[in-house]
Amino acid sequence: MSEDRRITVVAGGVGAAKFLRGLVQVHPNHLVTALVNVADDFRLHGLAISPDLDTVTYTLGGLVNPETGWGRANESWRVRDELERLGGETWFNLGDLDLAVHLYRTQRISNGATLTEITKEICERLGIEAQLLPASNQEIRSQLKLEGGGWVDFQDYFVAQQHSVPVENLRFRGIEEALPGPSVIASLEEADAIVIAPSNPFVSVKPVLEITGVGEIIKRRREKVVAISPIIGGAALKGPASRMLEELGFESSVVGVASLYREFASALVIDHADAKLAAQVEATGLRSVVTDTIMSDIDRAAALAKAVLGNT
Repeated sequence: MSEDRRITVVAGGVGAAKFLRGLVQVHPNHLVTALVNVADDFRLHGLAISPDLDTVTYTLGGLVNPETGWGRANESWRVRDELERLGGETWFNLGDLDLAVHLYRTQRISNGATLTEITKEICERLGIEAQLLPASNQEIRSQLKLEGGGWVDFQDYFVAQQHSVPVENLRFRGIEEALPGPSVIASLEEADAIVIAPSNPFVSVKPVLEITGVGEIIKRRREKVVAISPIIGGAALKGPASRMLEELGFESSVVGVASLYREFASALVIDHADAKLAAQVEATGLRSVVTDTIMSDIDRAAALAKAVLGNT
């Protein structure tokens, strides 16, 4: 396993952040690039909020809340509590430290800076050496058609409705016009290995893959691509990925994940709990790699990163 290989990771939120935290323990940080989903970005109170970017940033910067895997450690909630007292919107919890990041991002956007430039500035100030790249600087919005209702934005489904309503369809508003952010294409072309992190295949990975040119390059470089299943024993450790697989017509298992990624990756990393399904994964055309994929602490995340690097 060469120490000078360039590794590019297609990333969503919590699962990707945990994997990246392990990866930077075992690989030179300056050779790690994360292409982070921006399709769950939104505006609230006039502020530009980038949940996946913030989760990855806080995790790599050592600032994340260890109990939730998102948000800030040692957070305070004075602004939210006062906003609630005044009758404002508090369905999306924004802590005081978190708000400072959104205020800074919004201010810089108003000054003409791009999301790529702003993310780089924040990473530099937090001492993050890995390169975090927004998948696009243009607006993309995940929207879901819910059972018995119409289309809603992702944060409405995920936070306001606690992802409790079945999903009938999925679309990404603005995806046709969205271009990859600066260095995104180069990071994929020049990578010695590409990893699809254990993120939700539909709302975290798919919007990155559908940006012009991104999916095409990953397909062309398929032999260099390894995906990590976010499904373990038929369930997601966090979030609605397992239910969405079933609701959108796929098997809620690592086999369903394999069917989604078979055109993009040459191997799928699955947990020991799913070892019995390895042959079915391989029947889809993917090589299966069986290891411990539950990243309950930084050592296990690092061990998973080593296993992934050893199979690219």
